Amino acid sequence: MNSRSPLQNRTARTLAAATAVAALALTGCVAGEDSTGASAVQDADGGTLTLDFATYNPLSLIIKDQGWLEDSLAEEGVTVEWVQSAGSNKANENLRSGAIDVGSTAGSAALLNRANGSPIKAIDVFSQPEWAALVVDADSDITSVADLAGRSVAATKGTDPYFFLVQALEEAGLSLSDVTVEQLQHADGRTALDNGSVDAWAGLDPIMADAEQNGARLAYRNLDFNTYGLLAANESFLAEDPEQAQAVVNAYEKARAWAAENPDETAQILADVAGLDPAVAKTVILERSNLDVDPAPGEAQRSVLAKIGPTLVETGDVASQEQVDDALDSLLDDSYVQNADPDALGASS
Repeated sequence: MNSRSPLQNRTARTLAAATAVAALALTGCVAGEDSTGASAVQDADGGTLTLDFATYNPLSLIIKDQGWLEDSLAEEGVTVEWVQSAGSNKANENLRSGAIDVGSTAGSAALLNRANGSPIKAIDVFSQPEWAALVVDADSDITSVADLAGRSVAATKGTDPYFFLVQALEEAGLSLSDVTVEQLQHADGRTALDNGSVDAWAGLDPIMADAEQNGARLAYRNLDFNTYGLLAANESFLAEDPEQAQAVVNAYEKARAWAAENPDETAQILADVAGLDPAVAKTVILERSNLDVDPAPGEAQRSVLAKIGPTLVETGDVASQEQVDDALDSLLDDSYVQNADPDALGASS
């Protein structure tokens, strides 16, 4: 496991790149050198911006597909790298290790990780989704949350569907001790439900919408138990490369407008990346994503996360309410959205 901080990771990457270029120069054989002797190796000068894309974050898919960041940062010699996140837990693991600079996470997961010492800031709200629900097989006798008592439920700990499950159980007068939680990544949870290994699954779109189309049933839905989709960034990245961070938020606001103008194309991009039927992708985009949300992290997110905070302590995921409160006070940063300029990235393709 990488024990270095994100700042150390970024610094090491920059030093390694510079050393490599210097070594090649000394041999007189610089890779990418053109006929005039000019070097085409420019990414060492501007470094690397590493961010994630995720099927639960449609705006990230648009940005990756359109290549706006690559085009806008090329002049500074910045290389853009993309890493796929399979869930908020994976995005936060990558943020903690310094494998990515910016990641896609549910609000609950961002608060959890900030409370446990991960130095991240939420710099944009990418959606207000109904992306989590409790899913059962079409023939299941489970018709309410109360019916989960004594049953097994697949869930990905540290993600919104997991905390959706916790809140749903509490509302029904149950707790985690009344069910058997099988810790599985989202896609594996769907597979376990399909093959009968579990009785229910705390699902996540777009995988959940695909399961629903193929016969699964949403046994319990509650929009209020879904926290916002937040774009999180390492504090070291924000301090070291604020211009790159601003470019990312500019791209997100450009993508938000593009999605509003091109809903069918947005659904198709999601369908292509996630391997979904276009009709399923359209359901996710048009009915359960709400990309047209105020992007500035602020009171709306604070209010929702304040409700989930005590749950993090009750489940033992965070040691104290004081840690939760401190995390909530320092998590949200709206300055990048306030300074966002989508036009700075140039014309849409």
